[in-house]
Amino acid sequence: MISYRLRVVLVHPQIPPNTGNIARTCAATETELHLVAPLGFEISDRYLKRAGLDYWPHVKLHYHSSIEAFHTMQQSQEGRCIGFSTGGRCSYTKFAFQPHDWLLFGSETTGLPAHVLSACDETVYIPMASQYVRSLNLSVSAAVGLFEAQRQLSCLE
Repeated sequence: MISYRLRVVLVHPQIPPNTGNIARTCAATETELHLVAPLGFEISDRYLKRAGLDYWPHVKLHYHSSIEAFHTMQQSQEGRCIGFSTGGRCSYTKFAFQPHDWLLFGSETTGLPAHVLSACDETVYIPMASQYVRSLNLSVSAAVGLFEAQRQLSCLE
């Protein structure tokens, strides 16, 4: 079995229920969740807790006070930063994920900032069939990206 340690990183998330849903997905998959400030809510927000239900004790949660603090920590560990963006260079289904990748997602309103995207090792996008839909909900995008990476790495049984 492949040893893997994928990580989900939310850069400046704004909507508590989205972060709560992503936390629940991370708990279910035993994936670390990294939150990069500023956040659009308090960690103690009741909507955040409600969306995560009673799974919060099972979330491997890490908080970073800034993108610089995150990058300092991330560079001391292995793995590539993969930025998910509507302007990504290739489809996430055609991208070859590696066991220690960091999956970065931006805020619901603006996505990943340009300076964060430019620091990523690669950027990917989730294709949209409809020209009228720019992107998926943040919690859906994070789940889609994480489960594809796990599928490729045969982490799912």
